[in-house]
Amino acid sequence: MRYSQYFVPTVKETPSDAEVVSHQLMLRAGMIRKLAAGIYNYLPLGLRSIRKVEQIVREEMNRAGAIELLMPSVQPAELWQESKRWEQYGKELLRFKDRKDAEFCLGPTHEEVITDLVRREVKSYRQMPLNLYQVQSKFRDEIRPRFGLMRGREFIMKDAYSFDVSSEAADSSYDKMYQAYRRIFQRCGLRFRAVEADTGSIGGSSSHEFMVLADSGEDAIVSCSACEYAANVEKAEARLFPAEHAEPRDLEKVETPQKRSVEEVTAFLGIPASSLVKTLLYVADGEPVAALVRGDHDLNEIKLKNLLGCEELEMAGEDVVERVTGAPVGFAGPVGLKIRIVADLAVQGMKNFVTGGNARDLHFKNVDIGRDFKPARIADIRNVVHGDPCPRCEGGHLEMWRGIEVGHVFKLGTKYSEALRATYLDADGKEQVIFMGCYGIGISRTVAACIEQNHDADGIIFPIPIAPFHCIISAVSTKDAEVLAACEELYRALAAAGVEVLFDDRDERPGSKFKDADLIGIPLRLVVGSKNLAEGKVELKVRKGGDVSLLPLPEAVETVKALVVAALNQ
Repeated sequence: MRYSQYFVPTVKETPSDAEVVSHQLMLRAGMIRKLAAGIYNYLPLGLRSIRKVEQIVREEMNRAGAIELLMPSVQPAELWQESKRWEQYGKELLRFKDRKDAEFCLGPTHEEVITDLVRREVKSYRQMPLNLYQVQSKFRDEIRPRFGLMRGREFIMKDAYSFDVSSEAADSSYDKMYQAYRRIFQRCGLRFRAVEADTGSIGGSSSHEFMVLADSGEDAIVSCSACEYAANVEKAEARLFPAEHAEPRDLEKVETPQKRSVEEVTAFLGIPASSLVKTLLYVADGEPVAALVRGDHDLNEIKLKNLLGCEELEMAGEDVVERVTGAPVGFAGPVGLKIRIVADLAVQGMKNFVTGGNARDLHFKNVDIGRDFKPARIADIRNVVHGDPCPRCEGGHLEMWRGIEVGHVFKLGTKYSEALRATYLDADGKEQVIFMGCYGIGISRTVAACIEQNHDADGIIFPIPIAPFHCIISAVSTKDAEVLAACEELYRALAAAGVEVLFDDRDERPGSKFKDADLIGIPLRLVVGSKNLAEGKVELKVRKGGDVSLLPLPEAVETVKALVVAALNQ
């Protein structure tokens, strides 16, 4: 492709409304343009990268035995009402009525549609296992779309759905998808982690998120320094701490005037935060409950909600705190508390710790579990921190990362098949419920996440497998006939060798061409100038790392081809 005949509307200035790097660079590099809030046109360069990701996804899905189809983006309300998600999903579900006043929505996901299709067509155990997938635009009416393709309202997604005769068979399908996802993101040239995750609104028994590692990532994740354990912070498990060995001391009241926060109380008493236990009051489905965590730890509300098995969980207001404890906010403690108490694992082994005294300006010292209060449950309800011991292996410790979710795999079980009565006849002719899994990849988001991970001050640094072009040829001067002739020869030879090449044949200053090449992130750049050409050489620059070398003109094509082939086959 010749640059002069292509559509690459680059801009020099960073758009004022673009907050994150990927959004800034995709706008500057002429990859996307905004149509409405969270809705973008994909321009040629952006679309080429998206299609590259799609192709890798299709190849690996097909390799894993999945079969492609395409479902409508417009979905009838009846299916969502059957699954009970019509009311549950919230305002992100864009609802509308047709001319006959029938209710529909724009699909944010397709569990209901695919389950309806399968319940109509699959009748026997002989028709499974079955895995169906599509690549399609989705729409979620985000309240605050931002960060370009990272959190848009309309986006391109690959979603797959597996159907099996049993939970064990569903586990096998899940494992195939898990491995397929690992191959997909490896082939895309991305640094990522597959982390254990909460199932969220999709439901199901378990799930993994695939996170591209990037400092700008919205999600906090942890991984072990010694084994393959990884999880997002919402799901990451904490190990039981060794019990403290200390002689119990008598419970003691201590005045703490106007000292409410952990920092204020520990400074006043001259103790570390790890010697204090916070009592956090919540309302779970209308019932007040106290959650205890160590002073230097943070409560994980998702863990607490899952432990309690409640539908709604919210922090107790000041009126509830005063009614339950008899004290203002900041002085709650478990001693004498008449509501359900849940304590974190780290609290279990503590001795002689400090808690609130359930009275204004009062705390207790030398509190012990069992003697002074008895929690209803002791469980893992905190966020892990850097350096915590790994919950899976001996000797490893947890490291903290930032990540961008680009894929998610779920074990759905029978959540949707039961709701929509998707059943089959087993070998004995008995009706059984189908077991399901679902598997999503944000195609457009993967490109944005790639840029968040791979960029520098000059622009994007695309990995070769998903770069819009593998190589760009920059002619130093378009007025030099010999330079142009050499560029034309390289252009034809590279294309014939299967290298995707962009020929910058514009009548622009060399500096402008080089800046644009760096901005759009083409991995390899061949610079053809009269000085080097007089010696029979061209310059090769590798965008990642900036390595520059001079190559004999006859070797340039094979060198570039070898670099491309090596990257595509990694």
